[in-house]
Amino acid sequence: MKDRKLLVAVLDGQGGGMGRGLVEAIKKAWPDLHVRAVGTNSLATSAMLRAGADDGATGENAVIFNAGQADILLGPIGVLTANGLLGEVSPRMAEAVGASDAVKILLPSQRCSIRLAAGEPQPLQFYLDRAVELLERELRDRGAL
Repeated sequence: MKDRKLLVAVLDGQGGGMGRGLVEAIKKAWPDLHVRAVGTNSLATSAMLRAGADDGATGENAVIFNAGQADILLGPIGVLTANGLLGEVSPRMAEAVGASDAVKILLPSQRCSIRLAAGEPQPLQFYLDRAVELLERELRDRGAL
């Protein structure tokens, strides 16, 4: 990696299941990559930390702050929507994520009201694998691999 370490932030809420899966997949592929767990609640953050995230933060201010610090953000597409994730994403959080200069790798979810015109819904593992592929491409483009 280059002198400045990339900050990869995984954002999630609810029980943190999608974030946990992302962290596990990322750390399996790149054990030395710094991954920060950012949860809308402590349950989500804890799940991602148990999955191997290097550090973590919780709550509205943590999401807002880390959205501005991260180079790459991963998480469910609901983090872009005010009141997403069953109301856990505040309008300020959604605005911070949307306005972030970070590359955003977002996974679709049938639990939110967003439908992507990208084919039939797939199992979560399909989206996790695709997110890791996109992250690898981004890391290569940045010269981090």
